[in-house]
Amino acid sequence: MMPSHNTRGKSTVSGSSPKGVATPVNGVDAQLSATGRVNPNVSSFAMDRGVLAATSIGTPPQVEADTPLYGSAEGLTDAEVMLRVKAGDDSAFDYLVQKYRRAMVHFMYRTLRNGAAAEDLAQEVFLRVYRSRSSYEASAKFTTWLYRIATNLAVNHARDTRHERPENTLSLDEVNQDTGTAVDVADRSPTAEEELVKRERLAGIREKVQSLPERQRMAVIMHKYQQMDYGQIADVMKLSESATKSLLFRAYETLREQLKEFI
Repeated sequence: MMPSHNTRGKSTVSGSSPKGVATPVNGVDAQLSATGRVNPNVSSFAMDRGVLAATSIGTPPQVEADTPLYGSAEGLTDAEVMLRVKAGDDSAFDYLVQKYRRAMVHFMYRTLRNGAAAEDLAQEVFLRVYRSRSSYEASAKFTTWLYRIATNLAVNHARDTRHERPENTLSLDEVNQDTGTAVDVADRSPTAEEELVKRERLAGIREKVQSLPERQRMAVIMHKYQQMDYGQIADVMKLSESATKSLLFRAYETLREQLKEFI
């Protein structure tokens, strides 16, 4: 349950209460060129993002679109808004929940592939943000702090439930919530055989991503799906930027090698 809010006359940020809280491999290049998704002459990391763009790691649960809030929050950084939360402005907390709730649910779902758990853990992220408000220091970007909380929760949940079977809700007809495009849909209606091949290939790619070592998987999800740069990922995972690049390089090398079978 989200923390209760009051109206002590501190609503300096307008808003309503939240509703919830390397060299490319030629074979892979060929596959990407066939889908028209990635120019084969791009960098290794960009190409690897394109490989994974051919599928989503399951389909996130439907999340109500974030409601934009204006008022005195305009022009403030998230860290400055969080400092208002620290000072007792609960409407500032509402603002941050509405701004990042959708991203948190998607991050949790792509990490865990469990809709119910994604919703619950996204809410838990914001509960922890609220409970930690008095100790918050704006020494780093707010999103770095937020994703560090989310990553720790996701890792702990994955370890506690490692023997449970994840949900299998991949659908070729679902629209990617971030890009607004459908997953690897051809211009013409596929035959039943083509549909089956696609489903098997997409499921295989998803399985390979999920089978990566824990830290590699988390880094790939943040890099590819959350569009976080090396510095942000390094801060979240408490690594140097060079160590983060090495972690991602190893993950993408593994995926390139394993994805050869899907050509």
